[in-house]
Amino acid sequence: MPNTNFVNWPTFDQIKEMFKEHFIMDRREDGVVTVRMHTLGGPLIWSMELHDAIGKMWRMLGTERSTEMIIFTGTDEAWVTDFEKESWIPESVEPAATRYNHMFIDGRRMLIAQIQDVEVPTLGVLSGSGGHTELALCCDLAIAADDITILDPHMLVGNVPGDGIHSCFFQLMPYRQAVWYLLSGAKMTAEEALKFGLVSELVPREKLMDRAYEIADLLMAQNRYTRRLATQVMRRGWKQRIVDDLDMTFGTECFGMFTDSHEHSNMQSMNDYLNLKPDYKGALDLPENVDREAVARRAEEAN
Repeated sequence: MPNTNFVNWPTFDQIKEMFKEHFIMDRREDGVVTVRMHTLGGPLIWSMELHDAIGKMWRMLGTERSTEMIIFTGTDEAWVTDFEKESWIPESVEPAATRYNHMFIDGRRMLIAQIQDVEVPTLGVLSGSGGHTELALCCDLAIAADDITILDPHMLVGNVPGDGIHSCFFQLMPYRQAVWYLLSGAKMTAEEALKFGLVSELVPREKLMDRAYEIADLLMAQNRYTRRLATQVMRRGWKQRIVDDLDMTFGTECFGMFTDSHEHSNMQSMNDYLNLKPDYKGALDLPENVDREAVARRAEEAN
C-alpha cells in the first residue's frame, strides 16, 4: 500500500449544495451539468457574493471528475442588469480591501478559472439581456435567445471596461466594432451579436435549452479523452489573451474606480435602458438602518 491517500475533491452533490444560493445545478447521467444563475429562484441580482462565487464554482465543478460538460445560463429575460445595493456597501466602508479582495482577485478569477481551470467543454446559453455577457460568451460554444439585447454598461455607469468583457469582445469581434460597443455603451441586437461572432446561433427562447442539450448530445457522442483534450486546444487563444491582458486592464479599472469614488451601490440600473421589468425575488435597495460596518466585516471575513 502507498504511504498516503488521494485527497478527495468535493463531489457534485457537495458542490451543488455549496453553491445553491447562486446557481441551480442539474446533472444528467452522462455528466452534462447545467448551471443556472439566479437570486432566490428569480432573475439574477448582481451581488458581491455572486462575484466571489463564480470563480470558485468554475474551479470546483470544472475539475470534478464526474463532470463531462457544463452548460451555463441565466434565469428569465434578464442577464445582469441591476445590483443589490446592500451587498456592495463594503466598497464605501473598506474600499482598499474590497477593491483588492473582491474586485481584483475575485473578478480576475471569474475568467481565469473558467478558461484555465475547466477540463471539459463549456456551452454558454445567453438567455437574457444585459451586461457581463462574457460569463456566457467566454465559454467554448455560445448560443443566445433571439430576443435579447447585449450591451457593455461600463462607460454608462462611469467605469473603465477592463474586467474581462473587453477581452471577450476583442477575442470574438472585429476590432472597430469591439471598440465602438465598449466605449459607447451602445445596445447590440441578437442579430448583431450573431453577425459579429459573439454567438454561433440564435434560438427562439422557448427552444433555447432544447437546442443546448442537442449540442451537448453532439459533443457527448465523442470519445471522452478526445472531447476533453480538443477543448484545451480550442481554448489556447483565450488562455493567451487572459495571460497577456487581464491583470493590467483589471488594475486599470480598479484605479479608475478610486479616482471617481464609484461604487456598485450607486450604479444605475440597466432595466429602464433595456426596457426590462424583471420579476426579481430579492431586494435591490438598501434596508433602513443597515449596519454598514457589519456588512463590511462579513465581506472581509469571506474565504
